[in-house]
Amino acid sequence: MQEILNYEILKFKDYILTFGSILFTVIVILFNVLLIKGITKIVFRISSNNIHNDGRKYAVIQLLKYVLWVITLIICLQIIGVDITFLVASSAALLVGLGLGMQVIFSDFISGIILLVEGTIKVDDIIEVENEIMKVKEITLRTSRVVTRDEKVVIVPNHRFLTENVINWTHNTTPTRFMINVGVDYSSDARVVEKALLQSVKTNEHVINVEPFNAFVRLANFGASSYDFQLIFWSNNLFRIESTKSAIRFAIIEEFKKNNITIPFNQLVIHQATKV
Repeated sequence: MQEILNYEILKFKDYILTFGSILFTVIVILFNVLLIKGITKIVFRISSNNIHNDGRKYAVIQLLKYVLWVITLIICLQIIGVDITFLVASSAALLVGLGLGMQVIFSDFISGIILLVEGTIKVDDIIEVENEIMKVKEITLRTSRVVTRDEKVVIVPNHRFLTENVINWTHNTTPTRFMINVGVDYSSDARVVEKALLQSVKTNEHVINVEPFNAFVRLANFGASSYDFQLIFWSNNLFRIESTKSAIRFAIIEEFKKNNITIPFNQLVIHQATKV
């Protein structure tokens, strides 16, 4: 057995790679894979009843995986006889050169670590970046994978979450408030319009209709050709809120038809100059 482990597979000057070192390297890698899977199962099993912390659990597991793989890599290099100090010293100049040209990539890595540690953005969070609503599906060290409302998968560099203004809708502990603007003809009864708008949200399953989140109506302005109303309501359907708004607009049209309320066209009066 000792002879098999000491069998030389590769020999170059003072360096010798034996069958035993390769075998131990494979064992260490397999042990690390099993350890990560075991820790993942244990973490999710312990906190399986708390679905609100899934994003934070995922972040902790991701960070732990990176740390364990770095440790595993160092151990494997030592097992096969690679001098790590020599490797780092000899590649220092190369790393400096690469660092100057890869500042954005390094920035993404640092940003990824910050996101995983702080947990300000987690998996399944609904965020808004530059007026684009997205749902976070995966966070890695360099990039994050998000899905838009159009079901498009977008790979976002992590530094964007730290350098740009990001609205995390999921951080709200209460339902989020939304607004629909609508204008009606000046011949309409304002109170009837108010009742019609409130009725349009009463049957929508995604609208909160309990105190203190009851919908209400504001007369926002006297427009050029219409009363300008705002229908304000609360909902937890954050990611698909545009579909909810669309359903409410259809309901508004039906309520307006029932009450003979019209939405005016933009009116433009042209005066023709007369020749003297």
